[in-house]
Amino acid sequence: MTAFTDENVPGRHGPSATVQADPREVGRVRTEYSPAHDGDPDPGEIVWTWVPFEENDGRGKDRPVLVVAREAGGTFLAVRLSSKRHDGDREWVPIGSGPWDRSGRDSWVDVDRVLRLHEDGMRREACALDRMRFNLVRHRLRERYGWT
Repeated sequence: MTAFTDENVPGRHGPSATVQADPREVGRVRTEYSPAHDGDPDPGEIVWTWVPFEENDGRGKDRPVLVVAREAGGTFLAVRLSSKRHDGDREWVPIGSGPWDRSGRDSWVDVDRVLRLHEDGMRREACALDRMRFNLVRHRLRERYGWT
């Protein structure tokens, strides 16, 4: 198992860095549910990557994200997960608990902030989210951004 220091966390630096994407300017997006336990990131899977803080000041943290779409250029669109309660906030979709959180805490998905990931900038599959919970997130992204 690779030990990650703050400096060598996948997605933190260089050409494979995770960045915020403007969901209204990414072009046509087709979300899909296609997890495949093959070591490669796929839409519907939760993976870990460095997620920059919204201030975009170089700070951030390694955290789970849900991959929601594959882009033509080989990148992926994803939304971050949080175990902080966000009840009643429409920008956060509750997805319950799963193996991505060792403590078994409930999680929420932030549909207000879309991230662009590179395959080399993320750790491989934490798990696949089941289709029902993925569709809750997909529906909210469709409502918010018009994605198909």
